[in-house]
Amino acid sequence: MTETTGSTEPTEPTDDGHGDGYDDCGDGSGDRRVELAAALTAGGDLRSPEWRDAVLATPRHEFLRGGFFRRVDDGTRTGWEPVRPGDADWLPACYRDESLVTQIAGTIVPGDLDGRIHRLPTSSSTLPGLVVRMLEELAVGNGSRVLEIGTGSGYSTALLCHRLGAALVTSVEVDPEVSGRARVALGAVGHHPELVVGDGLAGHAPNAPYDRLIATCGVLDVPAAWLAQVRPGGRIVVTVGGWLHSSELACLTVREDGTAAGRLLGGQVSFMLARPQTPPPLGILPDLGAGTERESTVGWEALDDWTARFVAQLAAPRAQRFGLALPEGELKVLLDVEAGSWAALRRDGGRWIVREGGPDPLWRRVEDRITSWRRAGSPGLDRFLITVGPGGRTITWDA
Repeated sequence: MTETTGSTEPTEPTDDGHGDGYDDCGDGSGDRRVELAAALTAGGDLRSPEWRDAVLATPRHEFLRGGFFRRVDDGTRTGWEPVRPGDADWLPACYRDESLVTQIAGTIVPGDLDGRIHRLPTSSSTLPGLVVRMLEELAVGNGSRVLEIGTGSGYSTALLCHRLGAALVTSVEVDPEVSGRARVALGAVGHHPELVVGDGLAGHAPNAPYDRLIATCGVLDVPAAWLAQVRPGGRIVVTVGGWLHSSELACLTVREDGTAAGRLLGGQVSFMLARPQTPPPLGILPDLGAGTERESTVGWEALDDWTARFVAQLAAPRAQRFGLALPEGELKVLLDVEAGSWAALRRDGGRWIVREGGPDPLWRRVEDRITSWRRAGSPGLDRFLITVGPGGRTITWDA
């Protein structure tokens, strides 16, 4: 591909499987791509010439033609304001190493409103450094067949298409409107991979087996369908976590017996959870005055640390945490809605008092896991080992 940042005549994109017909049409994005590639290289995320070529060839702004939302914190609430093409910060932001929110509350895109919205993001264009880091960890070779879970804006899909050719890339997106916008953007830069609208947790069996699988959404458990659709010796790169919102990137190798094993890579990686695995509403709270009370051996503040919270999450992966302001002071609550187990902690001078209820001693399991981790020297997440199979996952740490 030849960059022509001074051209005033657009060139029609062509699709030879690598998108080499794309021209930046004089908008200056070629220089911005060079700067982005240099920044990603300096940060250690971009390591190989093949992925550098993909970054240089792929205009991220084409995947953000619908705009994005800028975060605005006002007091105790987080709001989002639209930024659209033509706004002064739109093009520069497209080439910063930042995640850009592209959808709010499941349906709302930047063109739908003026002003500010206070709802949760549901789709985004992931920061390029993380995208490239994951692609590097995927360790593809020429001819590798890749299944991508979560098409999103289509930017990472385009990088894959440039590196491998569109015929080897299948991408699954649960939201038909998100998938449709990605299809338009991919076509605009000359790529036509197979885009599937459906539940990414089910993979896409018709094109299996795959050599590699990459997920741009977080999961609680690695689905059995993914293990079945990636050939033995193939690699899966995915973010694993739970409802305490501490997650980490895992690199897994599929084994002959249909299980997979590998390591967590470290770096406090966070993705939106796959929609079918998002936490349920809290609903009506249990009677937090019931249960039994005792002094806790682990304080609630332990959950402020990303790694300690990940460890706690291993003991209670489907628990949610929140605070309640009461006249007698703030109550910290851990609640597993589905199981009906809960723990409520309050500070009493220098102590934490916990009251637990439900069928399972939720906080006791958290205490035991965090205490064991601390006795091992509080190892970082890059020392954690993960094994997954049809029966679930096991995560431990190096002794």
